[in-house]
Amino acid sequence: MKLNISFPANGCQKLIEVDNEQDLLAADALGEEWKMDSCYRPRRTGERKCKSVWGCTVDASLSVLHLVTIKKRGEGREKDIPGLTDITIPCHLGPKRVSRIHKLFSLSKEDNVCQYVVRKSLNKEGKKPRTKASKIQDLITPHVLQHKRRHIALMKKYAKKNKEEAAEYAKLLAKRMKEAKEKCQEQIAKSQRLSSLRASTSMFESSQK
Repeated sequence: MKLNISFPANGCQKLIEVDNEQDLLAADALGEEWKMDSCYRPRRTGERKCKSVWGCTVDASLSVLHLVTIKKRGEGREKDIPGLTDITIPCHLGPKRVSRIHKLFSLSKEDNVCQYVVRKSLNKEGKKPRTKASKIQDLITPHVLQHKRRHIALMKKYAKKNKEEAAEYAKLLAKRMKEAKEKCQEQIAKSQRLSSLRASTSMFESSQK
């Protein structure tokens, strides 16, 4: 069995291979504060919630057991674990979100966060040294503000154009409806004249007989 122990505070991890394995280990040292510790918190409404952790089965069939060191003991009580708690590995890349960069470096909203971005150096043999940085999210720059202003201006322009076209269409529709109404009235008047003419002609013919 192998134990993969990590210490997130220093960014280190160490792989230890254990030859003398035991079937059962006493877990009294964990304390009562870990009893009924929930392993998952539901994020959405109606989502199934996992049950609390009662224990963990550790046997020889496991190839690697991952462990995380949460708290380091006080100075002088115990020696540091070589390769785990005695060294500190800096983070390769810093946070990407602007609010977290502000929180990390105690910046205000007016400060420029571009110069506080943690960069990773890439040095390869035979090539020019360069650095790499993660893309900052939610970064407010003059280009972003200009793009937003342009988008708002385009939306206003399109809204004005649509309004003018709608008014022009309504005007044209009213004109066509008026023409159709006049044409219908003319046809009705023409049919009435023809019917009256036929009636007068029939009356004249009957009077001559």
